Amino acid sequence: MRLFILLFSLLLLPAFASAEEHGGGGEGEAAGPAKIQYMEITPKFVVNLIEPKKFLAITVQVLVEGAAAEATKKHMAAIKHELLMLFSDRSIENLQTMEQREALRQQAVELIHKTIDKAEGVEEEKEEEPQEGHKRMKKRDYSKLPSAGFKDLFFTEFLLQ
Repeated sequence: MRLFILLFSLLLLPAFASAEEHGGGGEGEAAGPAKIQYMEITPKFVVNLIEPKKFLAITVQVLVEGAAAEATKKHMAAIKHELLMLFSDRSIENLQTMEQREALRQQAVELIHKTIDKAEGVEEEKEEEPQEGHKRMKKRDYSKLPSAGFKDLFFTEFLLQ
């Protein structure tokens, strides 16, 4: 039995050494991929809707990578303000279906990108007018902007009352 444990330990030793070398921190992290993390925006949002005596409670988490985590923390007050304004400008009828909630989520993602970029001093590009009344959502390339590491936003709680 001891021999089995010894052989098993020797087999796992290179795996542990490799994990220490790549994920131990310090100089190994600078060369590797950026760290991805989820951040909960606290406290949760509780906003009045357009209708009287109706409210929306949302818990939001964001997925950030690398330097965007610091930018998100640094500009959290502006992000909370913008999200609060976005969520409170709704009627209960506009939040009933999954498609409507997904549209709200996408608007929140765009809003956070714009908020971080504006706070970091990057001016927003002017969007072209839609031709012949067609509305097409043109997705902006954020890869070279300060908000590039902001990846996504998730509603982890969504309550209409």
